[in-house]
Amino acid sequence: MTRIFSVLSRLFHFYYDGFRDMSNWGRKVWIIIIIKLFIMFAILKIFFFPDFLKTKYYNDKQRGEYVLDQLINLPADHD
Repeated sequence: MTRIFSVLSRLFHFYYDGFRDMSNWGRKVWIIIIIKLFIMFAILKIFFFPDFLKTKYYNDKQRGEYVLDQLINLPADHD
Protein backbone atom coordinates (compact mmCIF):
# COMPACT_ATOMS: atom_id res chain seq x y z
CA MET A 1 0.00 0.00 0.00
CA THR A 2 2.81 2.39 0.77
CA ARG A 3 4.36 1.65 -2.62
CA ILE A 4 1.16 2.72 -4.38
CA PHE A 5 1.04 5.87 -2.26
CA SER A 6 4.67 6.57 -3.09
CA VAL A 7 4.05 6.20 -6.83
CA LEU A 8 0.96 8.41 -6.69
CA SER A 9 2.81 11.00 -4.62
CA ARG A 10 5.71 11.11 -7.07
CA LEU A 11 3.30 11.35 -10.00
CA PHE A 12 1.41 14.20 -8.35
CA HIS A 13 4.61 16.14 -7.60
CA PHE A 14 5.85 15.57 -11.15
CA TYR A 15 2.78 17.26 -12.64
CA TYR A 16 2.51 19.86 -9.87
CA ASP A 17 6.10 21.00 -10.39
CA GLY A 18 5.62 20.97 -14.15
CA PHE A 19 2.55 23.19 -14.03
CA ARG A 20 4.06 25.47 -11.40
CA ASP A 21 7.17 26.12 -13.51
CA MET A 22 5.20 26.50 -16.74
CA SER A 23 5.37 29.74 -18.69
CA ASN A 24 2.44 32.13 -18.87
CA TRP A 25 1.74 31.10 -22.46
CA GLY A 26 1.59 27.43 -21.47
CA ARG A 27 -0.91 28.14 -18.69
CA LYS A 28 -3.16 30.01 -21.12
CA VAL A 29 -3.07 27.07 -23.51
CA TRP A 30 -4.00 24.64 -20.72
CA ILE A 31 -6.88 26.88 -19.65
CA ILE A 32 -8.19 26.89 -23.23
CA ILE A 33 -7.87 23.08 -23.40
CA ILE A 34 -9.75 22.63 -20.10
CA ILE A 35 -12.54 24.99 -21.22
CA LYS A 36 -12.89 23.15 -24.53
CA LEU A 37 -13.06 19.77 -22.78
CA PHE A 38 -15.70 21.09 -20.40
CA ILE A 39 -17.78 22.36 -23.33
CA MET A 40 -17.43 19.09 -25.23
CA PHE A 41 -18.28 16.75 -22.38
CA ALA A 42 -20.67 18.74 -20.20
CA ILE A 43 -22.53 21.29 -22.30
CA LEU A 44 -22.87 19.32 -25.54
CA LYS A 45 -23.96 16.16 -23.72
CA ILE A 46 -26.76 17.99 -21.93
CA PHE A 47 -28.22 19.62 -25.05
CA PHE A 48 -27.44 17.24 -27.93
CA PHE A 49 -27.30 13.74 -26.42
CA PRO A 50 -30.45 13.05 -24.39
CA ASP A 51 -30.76 9.83 -22.41
CA PHE A 52 -32.57 7.68 -25.00
CA LEU A 53 -33.06 4.66 -22.76
CA LYS A 54 -34.61 6.62 -19.87
CA THR A 55 -37.12 8.35 -22.14
CA LYS A 56 -38.20 5.18 -23.96
CA TYR A 57 -38.10 2.54 -21.18
CA TYR A 58 -39.38 2.76 -17.62
CA ASN A 59 -37.13 0.39 -15.66
CA ASP A 60 -33.69 -1.19 -15.76
CA LYS A 61 -35.02 -4.58 -16.89
CA GLN A 62 -36.58 -3.12 -20.04
CA ARG A 63 -33.43 -1.10 -20.77
CA GLY A 64 -31.26 -4.17 -20.31
CA GLU A 65 -33.44 -6.27 -22.61
CA TYR A 66 -33.30 -3.59 -25.29
CA VAL A 67 -29.50 -3.30 -25.12
CA LEU A 68 -29.10 -7.10 -25.15
CA ASP A 69 -31.43 -7.37 -28.14
CA GLN A 70 -29.44 -4.71 -30.00
CA LEU A 71 -26.16 -6.49 -29.28
CA ILE A 72 -27.35 -9.96 -30.24
CA ASN A 73 -29.53 -9.23 -33.26
CA LEU A 74 -27.54 -7.45 -35.94
CA PRO A 75 -29.48 -5.30 -38.42
CA ALA A 76 -30.27 -6.89 -41.79
CA ASP A 77 -28.31 -4.24 -43.74
CA HIS A 78 -25.08 -4.88 -41.78
CA ASP A 79 -22.76 -6.23 -44.52
